[in-house]
Amino acid sequence: MLSSSPSIAVVGAGAVGCFHGALLARAGHRGTLIGRPSHVEAVTRDGLRLEMGGATHTAHAAASADIAAAAAADIVLFCVKSPDTDAVARQLAPHLSPGALVMSLQNGVDNAATIARHVRVPVVPAVVYVATAMSAPGTVRHFGRGELVIGALDARAGGLPAPRATLDALAALFSTAGVPTTVSDDVQAALWSKLLVNCAYNALSALGRAPYARIFALAPLRDLQQTIVDEVLAVARADGVTLQREASLAAVQRIAETMADQHSSTAQDMMRGKPSEIDHLNGFVARRGAELGGATPVNQTLHALVKLVEAGYPTP
Repeated sequence: MLSSSPSIAVVGAGAVGCFHGALLARAGHRGTLIGRPSHVEAVTRDGLRLEMGGATHTAHAAASADIAAAAAADIVLFCVKSPDTDAVARQLAPHLSPGALVMSLQNGVDNAATIARHVRVPVVPAVVYVATAMSAPGTVRHFGRGELVIGALDARAGGLPAPRATLDALAALFSTAGVPTTVSDDVQAALWSKLLVNCAYNALSALGRAPYARIFALAPLRDLQQTIVDEVLAVARADGVTLQREASLAAVQRIAETMADQHSSTAQDMMRGKPSEIDHLNGFVARRGAELGGATPVNQTLHALVKLVEAGYPTP
């Protein structure tokens, strides 16, 4: 069970981590942001700035570039990019206190299971519905939404699932910070549903440098998104997760309405010449589909096209 005043560490203090870290700090919760030196220096000097609702809010939190700073945390918000999950989980494991828990606030469906292979504390998968971006070192901008869905780790993943009482306490904690949080009895389905939406938008937004509303406004792209959705639904079903098609298509449309001007995280990475999470989005669907005997030609194509662009980045 969580303490009444838990200490929180954010590992991977990028846009998602800084957004939640800022809200938790503003609500009076103790926390440490662990991230790149440029962000750490800015937060240490000026505080963590959150641009939201037409105003700039400053939250005060400790910051460090050393993952060992997570040692005293009761809750670790694990927010690194999916390709870094395995390596960072290995680095984090020896620093975790025995009574801690780790929350995976990441894209994709398999990150919590990856973390659980390396740590000996409960791991909580979280589905994150928020549009954010880092506008400058130490400054995160909020574009829309901001809710979480959490649940127990899938039994097939191994590891230690958090008990329901702990999940309820986590939901209450985030709610005090203005983050509506729901405890789901089937968080794996919620993760697949989020993956489906990411697959429908992320690569298209990146390749077309287009916000969500512009993509959905074009009939040929809406048709393409339906094909993407159908491929993801088929792979999910083969993997033991059943999602409803009409609800899934409605979720794709809702993103265009609630995050109209947002560019995907893949697009943001591409515009900065950074590697994206595409291997864990359309790439994951293509890979898992092949493992389960299903064809996913559109997801495979989008994955390949994004990888082609990334292969052309200038050598650092």
